[in-house]
Amino acid sequence: MDRVLIDRLAAARKEHRPVVVATDLASGEKTWIEGGSAAGPVRVDDAVLAAADTAQRDDRSRTIETGDGRRLFLHVFNPPLRLLIVGAVHIAQSLAPIAALAGYAVTVIDPRGSFATSDRFPGVVLTGDWPDEALAALRPDARTAIVTLTHDPKLDDPALHSALRSDCFYIGSLGSRRTHASRVERLNRAGFGSDEIARIHGPIGLDIGASSPAEIALAIMGEITVALRRPQAKAA
Repeated sequence: MDRVLIDRLAAARKEHRPVVVATDLASGEKTWIEGGSAAGPVRVDDAVLAAADTAQRDDRSRTIETGDGRRLFLHVFNPPLRLLIVGAVHIAQSLAPIAALAGYAVTVIDPRGSFATSDRFPGVVLTGDWPDEALAALRPDARTAIVTLTHDPKLDDPALHSALRSDCFYIGSLGSRRTHASRVERLNRAGFGSDEIARIHGPIGLDIGASSPAEIALAIMGEITVALRRPQAKAA
């Protein structure tokens, strides 16, 4: 891999941009694929772009054969998966380790110092900044999931405003249907449209009959996984 390509990949990783490098296995030539477009000497058609998109979504590099018989290796360079949890509550204590096992870098955001402690969240990155300030610093991208768990509009709403303005692939917010209806009204008053608000999964999590904090955490992680791996599917 040449130095120019290495530098480009380093820059993409720093900026949290997912890319695929397509290599023609016969010639060794490489083409850069990003955001549904390609640049480089390797001829890329819609089928290759679709294969690259699938490889990115699956987090799995692969070799494909094109319609004209060429063999291309699609090398996936995805930014790390991240889960940003607003609210250092009991559900977050279960969700953080489950998400870490699934490969997510977890950050818990809560300005309430008595909640966000290393005793309650061993080994987890904690920030006591206000949620909108924390999210501005963390810069959520298309490989980021954001959940709000506090039940307190003073904390959840600023986080949702920031999340809805980002490219994060999942937004979930804890609360009943009645709570979510009130949340939607507040977001409407804040200027968000129905299509934007529809990005929020609320009530949060797959409907598996969860009741305990650990079960709710499992339901949330399941819904996040559906959003990541099957973005066209509607969570049940």
